[in-house]
Amino acid sequence: MSVRARRIVSGRSETIAAANYAFDPLEDDKIIRNRLLTRTTTTRGEPPLKKLQKKFTSFVTEVDKEDEEEDNYSECDRLAKAFLQELSAFEIPLLKSQAVVAANLREKENFNELKDETNRQILQAQADIEDLKKQLEESKIERQHKEECEAIRKLISAQPPRSETQKAIHGLKKEIAELEAENTASWRLLELRKKQFALLLHVVDELQETMEEEQKSMVEEMQRNMSEETTTAGGAEAMSID
Repeated sequence: MSVRARRIVSGRSETIAAANYAFDPLEDDKIIRNRLLTRTTTTRGEPPLKKLQKKFTSFVTEVDKEDEEEDNYSECDRLAKAFLQELSAFEIPLLKSQAVVAANLREKENFNELKDETNRQILQAQADIEDLKKQLEESKIERQHKEECEAIRKLISAQPPRSETQKAIHGLKKEIAELEAENTASWRLLELRKKQFALLLHVVDELQETMEEEQKSMVEEMQRNMSEETTTAGGAEAMSID
């Protein structure tokens, strides 16, 4: 019985020891996880793992005794039961921690799903915002076109009817035709006046030339008369001297 108990206890102790030293002490997160699993950081009384170790040490010490008396078997049985009871008490927080870890993992999965859904909704919202921006730009352009059309409509409605416009155009064409006729008549009259003025200038030039010739003839005639008078006076004096 002692050999069997020793094997059972040694196997569990090896498992606990392996679990206790399964983490790298250089990594903080693994150290914290190890301390939480072994509950060595409690501040209320003696740590459970230390109590379990004491129970195990007491049991092994009693088993290793050479005494084969019945009291030894009873003490070993008592210590084994106490160790198993302490081991069960030690396993309960571990099971609780395991349940908490499982719950945290489920919560983490739910959080990841919620995060993925939130990211999907954010992307969808961004796509919707882009679509709404495009629709807003299109609405602005459409509104601008409507305002321009309304302004053009107001300008058109402010204009007189087509019949009055055609009548006014006809009147303007008639006035233009009359003005063109007057312009043509004025141009012809101007050409006539130019010709008459040119003829007048020609007549004035001829008259001036005639007057100059007459003046010149009169001067020559006067000079000729004066010369004849001088010649006549000199003949008379010569006759008087003789």
